Amino acid sequence: MPTDPASGEQGASVPPPEASGPSEAAAATDLAPRRARLSDFTMPLLVFVFAAVVAYLTTTFDKASPAIVGDAMQPRNFPLFLVIVISVLNVIVIAQTWRNPPKPREPEPWQTWASVALLGLFFLIAFCADMFLGLAVVMFVMAVVWGEKRLWLAGLVAVATPAIIFFTFDLVLKVRFPRGILTNLWYGA
Repeated sequence: MPTDPASGEQGASVPPPEASGPSEAAAATDLAPRRARLSDFTMPLLVFVFAAVVAYLTTTFDKASPAIVGDAMQPRNFPLFLVIVISVLNVIVIAQTWRNPPKPREPEPWQTWASVALLGLFFLIAFCADMFLGLAVVMFVMAVVWGEKRLWLAGLVAVATPAIIFFTFDLVLKVRFPRGILTNLWYGA
């Protein structure tokens, strides 16, 4: 049992030590309101640039023949609708960021950047060899990069997922995929 140093009584409650030093200063700065910085609005501004480019590109679409679409929407209407929805949601994000700026974040772990590099690897394998081979390789490596220790499980998922996707689209939905090493085995060379 703790002993109170002032009275010498055993079992008396001992007050916690007084907090002082840099931790108090850090706590005080955490409570201060943070102002939004220009960098907090970089991504929303890029989204607006993307939306403007897509909106412009939709004006270059040819009108579809009335025999094809009838009274339905023209091909340019749906992307334009999505651009409007994205822009409205982007305005909401900007307003929320202005009222309640986010706290500075820790840098992303190396696994995040490895995952980005794996997307490039997927593109190369899919373009040069086979989309499903690329999907299997990238899924396996990504599982290992993010810390999966059971290699048999990572391999099982990396093989089963592309197979399920392929056979669902090919046999159920009757969608054929571009030719590649693995798809040629199924479709015939």
